[in-house]
Amino acid sequence: MDEITARHNEKMKRIKAARDEMMKTKTEQKGLVIVHTGKGKGKSSSAFGMIMRCIAHGMPSAVVQFIKGNWETGERTFLRERFSEECRFFVSGEGFTWETQDRERDVAAAQHGWRIAKEQILDPEIEFVLLDEINIALRYDYLDIDEVVDFLLTEKPHMTHVCLTGRNAKPELIAAADLVTEFELLKHPFREGVKAQKGVEF
Repeated sequence: MDEITARHNEKMKRIKAARDEMMKTKTEQKGLVIVHTGKGKGKSSSAFGMIMRCIAHGMPSAVVQFIKGNWETGERTFLRERFSEECRFFVSGEGFTWETQDRERDVAAAQHGWRIAKEQILDPEIEFVLLDEINIALRYDYLDIDEVVDFLLTEKPHMTHVCLTGRNAKPELIAAADLVTEFELLKHPFREGVKAQKGVEF
């Protein structure tokens, strides 16, 4: 064994020993409140990736999609046509706010979506709930942030995971969450005049 390989092996042994020691302290299990926010692309894509994992693990799931109501997204088609028993899929929004231009309708749609969301979260059969783009509804005060946070902290079943996506997550939600990821935008083709691409954005 040469010197470089020997040093590498010794370093990996130390890392593994430290990792094994750290893992001994990680014993708690709980349903997480997960927030995907930020200006970068991939918030919903990552969340739907977790839905795929849940399906693979036999964990019944539900999606409540806010805002993107008029879009025929790939994930909606895929889940409804191929995995409707494993994952319930609800659409509450009628489209982006600048498309509807009707605040009362947007508020009513968001409130309807939140009622469905609570039902799914409280359903003992469901283990993972994705609230896609709910942060947009919260940002425009279509939903009461205090009500949403209070429900997640006091009524969500202990082992149920809930993921909330969308830009501009409110500070109250970030403070209440167990896991928060901010997606940072470094470069996007939209800025160069390229429209949203099937299979990439929707």
